[in-house]
Amino acid sequence: MPTAAPRRPLIPVLLALSLAHLLNDLVQSMIPALYPLIKETYRLDFLQIGFITLAFQVTSSLLQPLLGYVTDRKPWPYAMVAGMCGTLAGLLLLSHAHSYAVVLVGAALIGLGSAVFHPEATRMARHAAAGRQGLAQGVFQVGGHIGYATGPLLAAAIVVPRGQESLSWFSGVVLVAMLVMGWLGARYAALRRDQTSSKDHVEEIASHGLPKAKVILAMTMLIVLLMSKNGYTSAFSSYYTFYLIERFGIEIQLSQIMLFLYLVVGALGVIVGGMIGDRIGRYRVIWLSILGSLPFALMLPYADLFWTGALSVVISFIMASAFSAILIYAIDLVPHRIGLVGGLFYGLSFGLGGIAAAGIGALADQIGIVRVFGLCAWLPAVGLLAMFLPRARPAVA
Repeated sequence: MPTAAPRRPLIPVLLALSLAHLLNDLVQSMIPALYPLIKETYRLDFLQIGFITLAFQVTSSLLQPLLGYVTDRKPWPYAMVAGMCGTLAGLLLLSHAHSYAVVLVGAALIGLGSAVFHPEATRMARHAAAGRQGLAQGVFQVGGHIGYATGPLLAAAIVVPRGQESLSWFSGVVLVAMLVMGWLGARYAALRRDQTSSKDHVEEIASHGLPKAKVILAMTMLIVLLMSKNGYTSAFSSYYTFYLIERFGIEIQLSQIMLFLYLVVGALGVIVGGMIGDRIGRYRVIWLSILGSLPFALMLPYADLFWTGALSVVISFIMASAFSAILIYAIDLVPHRIGLVGGLFYGLSFGLGGIAAAGIGALADQIGIVRVFGLCAWLPAVGLLAMFLPRARPAVA
C-alpha cells in the first residue's frame, strides 16, 4: 500500500520547492545564456562551448544518483543548503574567470549545487503531494522552467551589456535560495517525524505486480526517452541563439528573447502535463508529449524567422509535458527509491544531454549549426520506444 498522506497537498511546501527550483535553475541557465559572450571573449569553437555544458551537466550527472541513493537510506533535509554553497562558489569563480579552464571549473561547481538539490527536493515533493503526484511535480518543476527561462533574459539585459563580472550580482539570488531551502529543511524534518510517529504510517512499496525484468526494461526505456528529449532540448538551450544568428542574421539580444520564449513556455507545459497525467495516466502523456512534437520539429528547419519562433514554442510546450509523467512513472515502479530515481532522471539523463551538447558542438564545427538543427529534428522519433512500456497497471498508469 502507498504511504498514508495528508488529505490535501501541502501547498506552502510545494510553492517553496518551486521557488527554490526557480532560483537554482535561474543560476544554471546563466551559463548557456552567456555562450555568445564567452565564445567571443575566449575565442572558442563550438566543441569547446559544448564542453562547458558538459562540465556542469556531468558534474550534476555523476553525483545526483549517488546522493539520491545515500539520502534514501539516511535523508538529510539540509543538504540543499550545503549544495548551494557550491553554486555560490561556482558563480563567483565564473564571474571573475580569466581563462577557459577556470570557466570549466566554475560551471562544474554550479552543477554540484544542482546535484544535491534535485534528489532531496524530489523526495520532498513526493511526501507533500497527498496522492496528487502530477500536480505536485508540476508545481515543483514549473519553478525550474521559469528560472531556466528567466536566466537568458537577465543575461541579455544585465550580463551581456555589462560584461562577465556582473554575474557576481546574482549572488543575492543564491543567498535567497539558501534561506528558502533552510526553511524547507526544517519543514520536511518535521513532516517526516509526524509521518514516522503516525500509527497509519507505512513505507511505500511497489504495488504494480511487475517482475523485476520488466521493471528494469521499463526504467531503461524511460531513460532512453528522456535522453532523446534532453538531447533535443540541449541543442536548443546551447545552440538556438547561434542558429538564429547564423540563419537569420539577428542581434544577440533578440536571439536571447526568442530563447526565453522557448524556455518559458516549457513552464506551462510541465504543469499542464502533470495535471493531465493525474487524469489520463502517465503512459498516454508520455506518448503524446515526446512523439507528438515530432512533426513540428521536422518542420522547424524549413521555417522563416516568425514560424521558427512559433514552432519552437509549440515544441517546447509539448516536450516539457513529458518530464513529470516520466519521473512519476519511474518513481511508481520503485517507490522506495525516490531519491535514487530523482537523482538518476535529473542527473544521468541531463548529464547525457551534456554529452549530446558536446557532440552537437563538434558536429556543428564540421557541417554548420543550421544543418545540425535539421538532423536533431529527428530525435523525438525515439519516442516510439514508449510502446515497450508496461501499461494498464494502477500504480504506473
